[in-house]
Amino acid sequence: MNNEYSYPLDYDWSTEEILHVMSFYQAVEIGYEEGVLAGKFEEAYNDFKKIVPSKSEEKTLFKEYEKVSGKVPYLLIKQLKDAGPADIIKP
Repeated sequence: MNNEYSYPLDYDWSTEEILHVMSFYQAVEIGYEEGVLAGKFEEAYNDFKKIVPSKSEEKTLFKEYEKVSGKVPYLLIKQLKDAGPADIIKP
């Protein structure tokens, strides 16, 4: 994961919250690069949602993330509905 961009973050978040959000973004990157276990991705997304419960804030962060990375988190999230925890998801 050699990123040449900054993750969209809210610097009012605690260090722990920032780390959870960054872990979610990293899970998205792994999903795009090689595929990610649905169970691991769902865990990262659930942690993200504890920090960003608002749908509108989530959409804003996802748009910012897509703009800097070219990756769309929603494409992986959408696959969680039909995936088992041991399934590999990849857009």
